[in-house]
Amino acid sequence: MDDHFSGLQGTTAAELADELRTLIERGTLAPGVALPPVRALADLLGMNRNTVVAAYRQLAGGGLVESRGRAGTRVTGTARSAQEGFAPDSVLRDIGSGNPDPGRIPDPSHALAHAVGRPILYGEAVVDPDLERWAREWMGSDLQPSDFALTITSGAVDAVERLLAQALVRDDAVALEDPCFLASIHTVRLGGYRAIAVPVDDEGMTVSGLRAALDAGVRAIVVTPRAQNPTGASLSPDRAAALRAVLADHPYVLIVEDDHFSMLSRTPYESLIGPGHRRFALVRSMSKFLGPDMCLAVTASDPDTAARLGLRLSPGTTWVSHILQRLVVGLVTNPDVLAEIHAAAAHYAARNSAFADAAVSAGLPVAASDGLNVWLPLPVPARAAAEQLMRRGWLARTGDEFRLVPDAPSHHLRLTVHELDRDERAALISDLVSAIAAAS
Repeated sequence: MDDHFSGLQGTTAAELADELRTLIERGTLAPGVALPPVRALADLLGMNRNTVVAAYRQLAGGGLVESRGRAGTRVTGTARSAQEGFAPDSVLRDIGSGNPDPGRIPDPSHALAHAVGRPILYGEAVVDPDLERWAREWMGSDLQPSDFALTITSGAVDAVERLLAQALVRDDAVALEDPCFLASIHTVRLGGYRAIAVPVDDEGMTVSGLRAALDAGVRAIVVTPRAQNPTGASLSPDRAAALRAVLADHPYVLIVEDDHFSMLSRTPYESLIGPGHRRFALVRSMSKFLGPDMCLAVTASDPDTAARLGLRLSPGTTWVSHILQRLVVGLVTNPDVLAEIHAAAAHYAARNSAFADAAVSAGLPVAASDGLNVWLPLPVPARAAAEQLMRRGWLARTGDEFRLVPDAPSHHLRLTVHELDRDERAALISDLVSAIAAAS
């Protein structure tokens, strides 16, 4: 055993955790280094094993170490995590970005005049009155609970992070879809929460998966009601009703619904939030239909959650720019802009459907789904197929990046194909068939 461990002098869990933390922060224990097994360290230091367990738990709660089962407890690193967006410096054709079509994003100059107004000063209402009136009607038409409050944040990821922070402490359990949206994975990991995987099928979260997560003690659930990223799945009416029935016995578990595709979705909104649920938040951002740089999201939540969410905003940004709020409401109430959004929705659906039809004709069984991407099942491991695609000039995204429980290699690719024309689509499908054959 390393001499650094034999020199530890703490006698309580807090003292031992503090000494180990010092070694980690000074780089003496580098990322990936394994801490001694509990029994071995307890015997070395002559202390109770429960004391060592408690010290390790404190370090894990602070994100300094992680338990890897039989691989032991290891110091965490700061390895780069997968992110959405274009791959930097790639010469390949990027079909994994997850971006909307820039040509389908409305020109904000349509509403610049609406954005101009008197200056807003400290202490004034943080939500623009016009945006609040519009958003209350937009959100209220879909929410079963009639008593809700509105909060404006700098995008959906900002909202989800603050919603979890106001409800949870480190090591609390959070139910996430598996496979899962990358930003949700990062938010939960960086917050020090425990992700409990709930499988997703063609109708959304599975009932058995949600029931198991509740049995595991989750205090919050993050769910995508439609156009789930990466699978494109949307909650069916029957599945949503079954999930609400399970949640009826857990009214204080926080439900966070990230309805990111809202205005672009071709699927009716279905919800896990029942009329009597006490802790809920429906989050809708502007990024997909007004563009990623339109950093604004509307959250409709129960009044208690809204109050705590407001407190989570107060130490930092406090409010989202009223100029941006006015710009958004000017765009979403403009008939010409709404027509552009409707046309964009039809474009994404048509392009994804055309790709799916062509892929099926080529022997690749895939169903068109809602959202900006296509979730393509493969007969071979996704990484092997992606490597073969790279040799043919394509940069795809494997399903491995979206997995919470990587117990086996993913057999899916997430493809962003809506910008491909007919010839490019045919070339990609041809190369996919060749890549699968080469990877077999």
